Amino acid sequence: MLYKNAFIFDGSTFVHGEFAVEEGRFARIYEGESKEAGLDLEGAYVIPGLVDVHNHGNSGADFSDGDLEGLKTMGKYLAANGVTSFAPASMTLPYDVLASAFATAVSYREERPAGGARLMGIQMEGPFFSEKKKGAQNGEYLRDPDFEAFKKLYEGCGGLIRIADVAPELPGAAEFAEKASKLCTVSVAHTDADYEQADAVFRSGARHLTHLFNAMPPLHHRKPGVIGAASERECVVAELICDGIHVHPSTVRAAFKLFPGRICLVSDTLRCCGMPDGEYELGGQQVFLKDNIARLADGTIAGSASNLYKCMLNAIDFGIPAAMAINSSTIIPARELGCEAEIGSIEEGKLADFVLCDEQLRRKAVYIGGDKI
Repeated sequence: MLYKNAFIFDGSTFVHGEFAVEEGRFARIYEGESKEAGLDLEGAYVIPGLVDVHNHGNSGADFSDGDLEGLKTMGKYLAANGVTSFAPASMTLPYDVLASAFATAVSYREERPAGGARLMGIQMEGPFFSEKKKGAQNGEYLRDPDFEAFKKLYEGCGGLIRIADVAPELPGAAEFAEKASKLCTVSVAHTDADYEQADAVFRSGARHLTHLFNAMPPLHHRKPGVIGAASERECVVAELICDGIHVHPSTVRAAFKLFPGRICLVSDTLRCCGMPDGEYELGGQQVFLKDNIARLADGTIAGSASNLYKCMLNAIDFGIPAAMAINSSTIIPARELGCEAEIGSIEEGKLADFVLCDEQLRRKAVYIGGDKI
C-alpha cells in the first residue's frame, strides 16, 4: 500500500512525501509525489507509534495481576491512544507473583490481540528499593538487590525483562548493576542515594533513571545526589512523567536541558487510567483517583492516570519543541528497550507502526504493521 500526500516525521522535522508499506513494514519513503496510485492522506502529519517503557495498567487492569485478558485490555487501550509498543512495569511484590505476571507477558507477546500494542519488554520496577523512597511501592516486599533472584525471573520469561530497577544505596547494588547490565538496561529508582553511591552504580553499568525527580532526593547545590550523578553521564537516559502533576512544567523544561537528547517520556499509568474517579488497587494498596490525580490513603501521589500520548502533547504545551517531544516518546524509549532496529521511527525496514495526526498532533488514526486499528 502506498500512502501519498503526507507530512512525514523524519526525526527532526516533517517532510512532505509518500511512503509504502509492504508485509507490515515500511518499504519506501521519499519526498515529493510520484505518479503511482495510492491512498491520499490529505496532508496528514505522520509520526511513529509511541513507545511506553513504564506503565502499570489502564482500563481497570494491572500488569502485576498476571491476567492475560487484563493485559490484552491494556494493550488495546494503548494502541487506540497511539501507543503502539510498550513494556509493562511490575510492582514491588513477592517473586512468585512477579514470575506469574512475567509469564503472562510472554503469553501476550506470543498471541498479541488484533488491535493491541506490541509488548516489547518488561520493566521490573522493584523490589530492590529504598524504604525511605518507596513511594507507592509496598514496603512489605522490599528486598536488597539479589542477582540470582533476578536472573531466575529473567530466564523464566525468556529474557523479556529489558529494564531492571535498583536503589544504589542498598547493599550489593553496584555488583547487581554490573551483572544485570550484561542482560538488560539497569535503572536507578526509588532511592535516597547520595552522589557517590549513585555514581558507583552508574560506573558499574546502570544507564537509565526511572521517573526523574520522583522518589529520589532533589538536586541540591551541595548534594547533587542521583540527579547530579545521572545528568553528567551522557549514557544515562532519564524517564519523565509529563502528566502535569508529577513534575511542574518549569521543571519539565529544566529536565530537557539537564538531559539533552536523553529524556524518555513515560506515563507510569495505573489501572485507574481511562477510568472514572473512585477507589482502585496497586500492589496490594488502595489508590484513590480524583480529578485525574491518583493517591494512596496517606496522600502520597501514586502513578499517573494520563497515557503517554497525552504526556507528549503536554510536553509540547509546556514549551518543549515538538520534534524533541516526539523523539522522547518514540525512538529514545525504543533504544532503552534495545528495539530501535524494529520500532521508534519511520524508516525503511522497520515495523509500520504509525499515527496520523493533524498539524497540532491531535490523533486521527493509528496503524500497527500497516493495519488501521
